[in-house]
Amino acid sequence: MIVTISGGLIMAIGSIGPALAIGVIGSKAVEAIGRNPEASGKIMVNMLMAMSFAEAIAIYSLIVVVSAL
Repeated sequence: MIVTISGGLIMAIGSIGPALAIGVIGSKAVEAIGRNPEASGKIMVNMLMAMSFAEAIAIYSLIVVVSAL
């Protein structure tokens, strides 16, 4: 029971940060493309890399939860 509650808390807290980060990264990338459409190729590559790094943090919390079971 304790493991289940702590696992849920780890996943909840561990996914709030990456979710907010991905939202901010996406909105800033769209804003940058709106300001300078010619640079959309470079912006998209950097945006996808930053989003993948942010998503990795959520995957780390999932691994911690699974290993605790």
